[in-house]
Amino acid sequence: MTDTSAGHGQGAGRYEIRVKGHLGPRWAARFEGMTLIRDGDGTTVIHGPVVDQAALHGLLARVRDLGIPLLSVARVEPDPPSASTSEPR
Repeated sequence: MTDTSAGHGQGAGRYEIRVKGHLGPRWAARFEGMTLIRDGDGTTVIHGPVVDQAALHGLLARVRDLGIPLLSVARVEPDPPSASTSEPR
């Protein structure tokens, strides 16, 4: 079994956790470091950096404990660097 297949070294990155319903600004404190985006389809996306699998499981447990219906979890690419900072002068 490799480190990757055993789950080691996995999880760090940016994630989008989609939940059913619109979460208001008061919920942001429950998901510190994450951005809450309310979509027009009646869902909320909790988006931001996650340091490892343990942190991801903690976020998912928080969603579960709050009774918020979980719709999806996706790892997303980091935001591309802006053109002004990526080219040396």
